[in-house]
Formats: sequence, structure tokens, C-alpha cells
Amino acid sequence: MRPMLATRGTHVPTGPEWSHEVKWDGMRILADVRPDGVRLTSRNENDVTVTFPELHALAGRDLLLDGEVVAFADGVPSFGALAERIHVHSARRAAVMAQAQPVTFLIFDLLRLDGRDLTGEPLAKRRELLTGLGLTGLGLAGDHWHVPDAYDDGDMLFEATLQQGLEGIVSKRLSSRYHPGRRSPDWLKFPHRRRSSYVVGGWRAETGSDHRRGAQRLGALLVGEPTPDGLLYRGRVGSGIAGARGPQLLALLEPLARASSPFADEVPRVDATGTHWVDPSVVVDVEALGLSTQQRLRQPSYRGVRSDLDPADLIEEHR
Repeated sequence: MRPMLATRGTHVPTGPEWSHEVKWDGMRILADVRPDGVRLTSRNENDVTVTFPELHALAGRDLLLDGEVVAFADGVPSFGALAERIHVHSARRAAVMAQAQPVTFLIFDLLRLDGRDLTGEPLAKRRELLTGLGLTGLGLAGDHWHVPDAYDDGDMLFEATLQQGLEGIVSKRLSSRYHPGRRSPDWLKFPHRRRSSYVVGGWRAETGSDHRRGAQRLGALLVGEPTPDGLLYRGRVGSGIAGARGPQLLALLEPLARASSPFADEVPRVDATGTHWVDPSVVVDVEALGLSTQQRLRQPSYRGVRSDLDPADLIEEHR
């Protein structure tokens, strides 16, 4: 099952038929909770149960929960901190990282309760049942998960999250039913940051690194936007790859090597020269100051690998 998705809004809606929540800078997760265990799946239905061992203690009730796994740094959600964890598939390594950089599961929807399918119920009813679980002590009290507040005043929340450096807000129609896997206008997102996901089509070595001596280091990614017409080139991303991130990216990209460019349009010679082309399967998050008139990312900065997303997921996202 895939989670319901929000569309990008043009203005924050007002009125009693809307509820507003903080947009968290994390990884969307569905938690299938049973008396004998928990199964965690990402937005594209990958099993990430091993990745987040601190959430296994949710077991106990028959619940299906929708929410966001978030890593906090200095009290603020940080996708950079979370990115160090989301690609971990070793139980031993995940346990170590859970101690060093624990996550919090911020739960905002309840889709099943004790065998009862709630997806056909309005959001207002689902939220009432969800908050009731915590109030009555029926299994949602824990150090690594909680139910964030929802607010009536969207404009107030938008300004408050902007001032606090948060990701943005999501406005939801209280009468809306839950439509798995669909992007609905009943849920509207209003991000503050200009962050988007792109697909890696190639990489360039850092100037001065020597492949013959085994010292080649990654200097920049060539990224594109997937469209129905193919992968369209959006530029080079070099900022944000320093430190341990470079070797981690190389380990992902080198097995994907190919002889020719995967981009549907022509990559300028200045970017293509010396590029190592790869099969376009790795998705990364990039922050930028929008696109130039040539449709290139302006001052892009790498933020992390999105192992929870496939390139096909981005076609609808970029519309």
C-alpha cells in the first residue's frame, strides 16, 4: 500500500473545513502494527523495518499508521541527519545508529484500528480516533513517536514554521477520505524551502583525484528531471558532497556505469566532458534557488539520497 499524497498549493486555504499541520523534513512511512510486531514500509513500498529498530516497540495493537520519520538536529528536523540512516539495511548497523542518531515517528493519520478499515472515514474522524489512542494510553505513548498537533489557522502556522526554519505546512480538508497512492487536491502542501528530488545520470571526479592510484573522489553529480519524454538535464550539483558523502555516493553509482548519456536532451560539452554516465535509478534531494532561464538549477546543494523514492515517483511530483 502506498500513502496518499498532497498536491502543491497556490495559497493557504481558510475556513472551518480545513486543518493544517507542520510539513516535516523526513521520510514518509506506513507502520503496519500488529500484536506480535511492526512492519515499516516507505512511500514506494520498500520494507524498512530493519532500518528503524527504535520503532519496533510500537507493537501491541492492530493499527495502520501514516506518518513521517524525522531525525532532529539542534531541535530542528534535518534530512541531512536522516540521510545517514535511511540506506542502512544491516540490523547490527541500524541498532548502532539508532543510539547515535535516533529518529522520531511523527504520526498524522490512522488507517486501520483493530481490524476496522478507516480509509473511507473522513479525516476529522480518523484524527479523533488517532488522538484518542494517545489520550487513553492504548499504545501510542513512547519516546520515539508521537502525534503532532493540527491547527485551525493555516496562515498563522505558515508564518510560524517559516520563522522557525521548518519545511512548511500541509493543509487537509477535514471531510477528505484516504486514497492510497493518489495525489489529492484535498491535501495541499506549502513548502518554504526550494527542495526537490532529481535523478542522477552521471558523476564527475573531483579535480586532482587520481583513478589510477585508487584515489578518485566524487566532485559533482549530473542530475535530471524525469518526464514522460525522458530524463531532462538540470545541471551539475557539487556543493554538499564533501566528507563521507562522496564515498557513499560513489559506492552507489559505480555499479550503475554505462557507456552513454541517459539524458533525453543534450548535455553541454563543458558538463559532459569527463563525466561517468550511470543508469538513472538513484534519486537525490537537491536544494536550489529555482531554475535559470536555461532550465538549470541555480546554486544547487546536495542534501541526501532518497532511497524511499524511484524515478517514476518523480514524474507526477514535478508536474
